[in-house]
Amino acid sequence: MTTEDFITFLFCEVDDRIGQLSKHPQAKLWPSELVTIGLLFVLKGGYFRAFYRWLKRDYAALFPGLPHRTRLQRLLQTHHDWCDLFLADPTFFTVVDSYGVELIHPIREGRSPRQIGKKGKCNWRWIVGVKLCWLINGRGEVVDWDWNTANVHDQTFLPLVQKLNGTSIVLSDVGFSCASGIPANLKLCRRGTWNERMLIETVLSMVTMVCRLKKMFHRVRCYVQMHFAYLAALFNTLLALNRTLDADAERQGNLLHIAQYAL
Repeated sequence: MTTEDFITFLFCEVDDRIGQLSKHPQAKLWPSELVTIGLLFVLKGGYFRAFYRWLKRDYAALFPGLPHRTRLQRLLQTHHDWCDLFLADPTFFTVVDSYGVELIHPIREGRSPRQIGKKGKCNWRWIVGVKLCWLINGRGEVVDWDWNTANVHDQTFLPLVQKLNGTSIVLSDVGFSCASGIPANLKLCRRGTWNERMLIETVLSMVTMVCRLKKMFHRVRCYVQMHFAYLAALFNTLLALNRTLDADAERQGNLLHIAQYAL
């Protein structure tokens, strides 16, 4: 599959989900085109400036009326709430875990009062950045997500679990324990038990390698929020694309792979 074919398939999946959204009379891009560009950006990773040069140089014909770079980035941030339409439904068992994302090198901490990243320990190493928390269902799809600075404890994300109380049993590691109590539907899994929880480790390793998520370059909170919104939508869309391209994949249990879509 060529990159142009992949972008076309990705657009079709997006349009099937949000094609009912109307276009503003003065807009140059349809909502499905804008969301597709956002998904391509988080899939490619890196700086938005470099991504825009790549998109305009090689694939401008697929997006006629492509606005200026700064205008496009503001549009992606303004409409990132459309990505909520891509979130999946919970299953009987769901899994929650946090993931550290580095924004700056630790030696640069404190150089600017506007820095949004904080120093925290993630995966046994110190970073200056943020924490992303994903809650996924039994198929590996993202059900809900949240983020905060890297210095917060995992119990900060317990409201994600509480929202599914009475709907799903949520598996987590002991880092989500809280002295003041945990939601009734949260199951704390000690090391070596409930190996079903390791599904989220597989999912997060995919976005680490394919989307280069361990390092981000945003310096404003609203754009960090935007990036994480499109990331969740991207992952669910790629899993849906696996079903479209291989009708037997779901029956064979071979849906959880996205490496072939790396840009």
